Amino acid sequence: MAWLNGLASLSAAHISSSDHRIQGTFGMQIIVRDNNVDQALRALKKKLQREGVHREMKLRRHYEKPSERRARERAAAISRARKADRKRAERDK
Repeated sequence: MAWLNGLASLSAAHISSSDHRIQGTFGMQIIVRDNNVDQALRALKKKLQREGVHREMKLRRHYEKPSERRARERAAAISRARKADRKRAERDK
């Protein structure tokens, strides 16, 4: 579980031997089937990626000024719009 070390909010994640679930402090729950912890960790990583936990932790490592945050969010919105336009243009061909 070395990959968990970078995520401060997951430091309390544990595997309960009584009910075989991986559970973090934020309410996410993964069921471990047939003692297959590797598969459960893959599922947990996938859920964390979908939730954006790793990206948020990376952003929170350093203070970000509100003007920098607005500029970053504006650039991300422009990027998403351009990507949507490209996909739309590709679909319309």
